[in-house]
Amino acid sequence: MSHLSLPLFLVCGCLIAISAQATEPDDAALDLADRAPDVPQQASNWHLFAEGALGSDKLRDGRTQSNHRLSLDLQYDAAFAPGWRAVLADRLDASWPPTNALTNEHAINTIKEAYLSWQAQANTLLDLGRINVRNGVAVGYNPTDYFRAQALRSSVSVDPNSLKINRQGSVMLRGQKLWNSGSITAIVSPRLANQASDSGFNPNLGATNHENRWLIAVSQKFNDRLNPQFLLYKPASLPAQLGFNLSGLVNDATVAYVEWSGGRSPSLLAQALDQQGIAHTDDNAFRNRLATGLTFTTANKISLTMEVQYNGGAQDNDSWTAMRNNPTPVLGLYSNWLQQAQEPVTRWRTFTHLFWQDALINHLDLSALIYNNLADHSRLTWMEARYHWDRTELALQWQRYTGQTFTEFGATPQVWNWQVVLRQYF
Repeated sequence: MSHLSLPLFLVCGCLIAISAQATEPDDAALDLADRAPDVPQQASNWHLFAEGALGSDKLRDGRTQSNHRLSLDLQYDAAFAPGWRAVLADRLDASWPPTNALTNEHAINTIKEAYLSWQAQANTLLDLGRINVRNGVAVGYNPTDYFRAQALRSSVSVDPNSLKINRQGSVMLRGQKLWNSGSITAIVSPRLANQASDSGFNPNLGATNHENRWLIAVSQKFNDRLNPQFLLYKPASLPAQLGFNLSGLVNDATVAYVEWSGGRSPSLLAQALDQQGIAHTDDNAFRNRLATGLTFTTANKISLTMEVQYNGGAQDNDSWTAMRNNPTPVLGLYSNWLQQAQEPVTRWRTFTHLFWQDALINHLDLSALIYNNLADHSRLTWMEARYHWDRTELALQWQRYTGQTFTEFGATPQVWNWQVVLRQYF
């Protein structure tokens, strides 16, 4: 039986599946740059906003350059016949300087979702088209978010929630079935193209559908505090990967979570070399990836998340130090590939996130996050202040990359940057 036949039988024959995407511990804490206006809105099939940004970058060579961006984000979700629904989500980002300096592309269009949904029964659905599937309960790093690799075309914020929302969906057939205490999902995503495209308006199927893949996920609620999820993921290029998500209430103010994925695979360095057709030593082994943490929420709307991240496929401390101290083109290939795969470059990182809703005055939200690489001691810091009116938002954002040359965050072209962002909903 082929890699696709088992899940395809489950989807088409049994109509099993559910959108078993595990919710994150505190969605309000993550909704930094992509939250809807916090006033009641009339029901509408269409949602549209325009966003403009103006700022400045401090580069490592000492220069300062301006950065500007204009974005349009469109969403459509409507029933057009009994049991049938159409979903479209598209985003256009135009940036100066260009998002991709190699191709000089200023405008990047991202098809986030475009699919049809059929409700075969009250608790059974089939979806076909381009779907942005997001799995995982962790905040800063999601080992079970299997469909994220190469899905990000234009990064407008380092906020993890923005990175998940503003990425390409994969073309797939997804079946869904729910019951009172749980759900099951089955997904088949076929290979449609060989390589990703740098063209700004290319649908870029080579990024999201470059190989056959399938996923089965089961979620079963045990009680009000525990709702685990189990996943089985099989890409054509790797052995099957197992996944597990669990979040639960420690007390009324604290949520604990753990997210794990494991299976045999080459190291991420070997995978990066494979992408370039470079011969390398076979280093297949069972590798674990893990993210675990706590989110604490106070009575005055402050949420604090602290997370530890482990990536068993990345470079360990000694290997990463050796690679940095003797830089070769392989270092660039490795770093660029992990940026596309949205994976940490070393084994261990920590992540801290703070969100304060209605800080000091109503409608003012303050946010901050820190990624800290424990191997090379480089760091990414990001802060935002955002004020909300009925249909308008104004934000001031600042971020800084610290670290020595060739570290994870010290290798970026920018030292720091700031932006003023204005968003208008229609």
